[in-house]
Amino acid sequence: MFFIIFLVLNLNAQDKGKGMPFKKIINDIEQQHQVIFNYTEDIIGDLQLNPPKKSLSLNQKLQYLAKKTNLSFENIGNRYINIYKKENQTPIICGYVFSYPDNKPIENANIHLPNNTQITTDSNGYFEFEKSAKNIFSISHVGYINQEVTTDNSDSGNCLQILLEPEITQLEEIKTNAILASGISKNNDGSFEIKPKKFGILPGLIEPDALQTMQQIPGVNSIDESVSSINVRGGTHDQNLFLWNGIRVFQTGHFFGLISVFNPNLAHTISIYKNGSSAFYGESVSSVVAISSTPETAEKNSFSAGINMINADVYAKYNLSKKSYIEVSARKSITDFVETPTYKEYFNKVFQNTTITDFSKNQNVNYHSDKKFGFYDATLKYAQKIGTKDQIVLDLITIKDNLEVFQSATVYDINRSENNVLRQQNYGGNLSWKRNWNSFNTTKINVYNSAYELLANQNNTIDNQILIQENVVNNNGINLENNHIITSKFSFNDGYQYNEIGITNLEQVTNPDFYRKIKDVLRTHALILEGKYNDTLSRIYFKAGTRVNYIEKFRKYIVEPRMQFSYGINKNLNIELLGELKSQNSQQIIDLQKDYFGIEKRRWIISNNTTIPIQKSKQLSLNLFYKKNDWLLDIENFYKKVSGITTSSQGFQNQLEFVRTTGDYVVWGTEMLVQKKMNHFLTWLSYTYNHNDYHFSNYEYSSFPNNFELMHTVSWAGIYEKNNFKIALGTKWSSGRPKTSPDLSQIDLSDPILVYNKPNNTNLHIFSQVNISSTYKWDTENGIQYKLGISILNILNRKNEISEYYRVSSLTNSIEEVETFALQRTPNLSFRVSF
Repeated sequence: MFFIIFLVLNLNAQDKGKGMPFKKIINDIEQQHQVIFNYTEDIIGDLQLNPPKKSLSLNQKLQYLAKKTNLSFENIGNRYINIYKKENQTPIICGYVFSYPDNKPIENANIHLPNNTQITTDSNGYFEFEKSAKNIFSISHVGYINQEVTTDNSDSGNCLQILLEPEITQLEEIKTNAILASGISKNNDGSFEIKPKKFGILPGLIEPDALQTMQQIPGVNSIDESVSSINVRGGTHDQNLFLWNGIRVFQTGHFFGLISVFNPNLAHTISIYKNGSSAFYGESVSSVVAISSTPETAEKNSFSAGINMINADVYAKYNLSKKSYIEVSARKSITDFVETPTYKEYFNKVFQNTTITDFSKNQNVNYHSDKKFGFYDATLKYAQKIGTKDQIVLDLITIKDNLEVFQSATVYDINRSENNVLRQQNYGGNLSWKRNWNSFNTTKINVYNSAYELLANQNNTIDNQILIQENVVNNNGINLENNHIITSKFSFNDGYQYNEIGITNLEQVTNPDFYRKIKDVLRTHALILEGKYNDTLSRIYFKAGTRVNYIEKFRKYIVEPRMQFSYGINKNLNIELLGELKSQNSQQIIDLQKDYFGIEKRRWIISNNTTIPIQKSKQLSLNLFYKKNDWLLDIENFYKKVSGITTSSQGFQNQLEFVRTTGDYVVWGTEMLVQKKMNHFLTWLSYTYNHNDYHFSNYEYSSFPNNFELMHTVSWAGIYEKNNFKIALGTKWSSGRPKTSPDLSQIDLSDPILVYNKPNNTNLHIFSQVNISSTYKWDTENGIQYKLGISILNILNRKNEISEYYRVSSLTNSIEEVETFALQRTPNLSFRVSF
């Protein structure tokens, strides 16, 4: 009896106690029941009351609050709860817009009202407006079918729940979502798209390295097995445009070309264009590689760290709020701590036949060498949404390679030593602002800068001589792009680009003293207009654009039309025509093969419109694409001509090494891919034929094979993926690249002077390599994922020759043949943890 009296008194005392702020009560309910309240501040005001018991259900709490206040509560699927006043409330119509069939809220959907005004949905898909006599309105959003809604005249106490169905297309933008490997797709515009986070596996690769992966695409290869020398349809590496989040990257390789500078665990989308690129891409006469690390949809917080036999890296993404996040990544070589078998194979490949290794030749007495090599890269991204229409993104990247080599030897009682430093680095930043004016019009503006430096410092103690060589590039500009959707079939883009590039080349020598510094600057303006027509019923896709460049220094206009046409003959067979005209104002040249120690001997220069022309290209390709019953056939014929090239940009090591003239090259050929998928097994075979010739009208041999011609290339891969286990085995075979042999009949061996046959009169031996890789990942109960990978390049340890040239030895006074070889058997092991 005493207990009952005590309980009644206690409850009565609580009821008469001081109330809690209403806002605090609903915040507690939101946290406990994982719901979201929608209301305006004037509805709740300074309202206070005693909170409901925590043990009550959600509906019981809402009934309690409705009874204690003058408010009504509408529960939408135990997720969203609307609050409004019971009396004297302006009648409203409210609703939620969701996508079908996943029931996700659609943000920025346009609500078109009868009075010709327009409102948009918030991040929860919610909207509301005052009720009127005509309660008919329509809803639209890009990618969804427009819907007209009619409401009745009853009380608007319940919010509408509206589902928008996706716009059904019979001709998708993506032709196939698994070409060569899972995570690689081919789009209607002819481009290849790589999604590293969905990437499966390829032979020899245990990570989705962008520049290694693209070499599996027919028509793309590296003549010297380097990501710093990627040749697309016979072009040189500098003729490709590499973009990272809108920043032009001039250094694409770590370890002087054996590893991509782009962190494979960071990118979200990699787009590769061999032909028919958008008019918004300039400054390249070959391919475009555009890498974006901006996710298409919001992602949760994540962290990962990994290590392999070359480097270690970390990655982290943290959501600062619902509308902002920060993303960082860092990668560093482990060569400071350990020299792995992988590192030794890489080192031997990179530094063969350079001044670093030449030093030791024929000097085996008291020879000593100390080397220190390392690289790193780091990125930072900050993204902030402002309201429902604006977003600002800041991207920063830094890349650096550093090599220090000290060598000494005692020869004929004379101590000789050299202290060499070679540094290569690239910094970049991009600030972009995107505005969604409405569902049909968007604007994007970005300001960017990229700074590149290549520095070589050679100190020879015996000659008391210091040689300094430096190549510096500073590239900055601003881009404006507007996107307009006119109808469901037609859209167009327009924009303006300003680009300034400054390049400095420095050479300084002591004893004897010599100093030369040359700086050139070029400023370019570009106007862009591009239209796209996509009729899904008739299976017609047509995109055409024009880029008009104006070069201030030369007062020169260059018009660059681009075109992409695709027609679906039926649901299985598609025909595609691509064409483009492009130009390029900067290029890489080689003055001397031993510049920068003969390792990274290419330096950037700017066209002067005379002895160094503006490079121009024209390309046309016809593609036939067939897909049925997990079979895929892709055949593409192409023609490409690049004019304005210089001999110094082509890497000659024959009689043209010191000849300076200009010309062009013409390449035509066929690229073919056959692929079959069988349950968990995928296999493909590709073949490429290239016929690539130089034309130098002012040279005695006006036409001869291109240095980068690989007339025949065949690749095969077999890939097995099941659950968390993946394994890939593959081989690559190609005919040898051209070389020039000496004319022995005209050489006096007693006093040799090199006399050559016609340039590129013969070829190297066949290149053949077999690679394997495998990965396995597993998850723990606490959400941590582990991934283990292993790969072996050149399993058979074949000795593949990738270059050959001749020189007269100063030590033996004889002609010697200098050969450079590809990687020998090279293992790699990786381990990664993510959560």
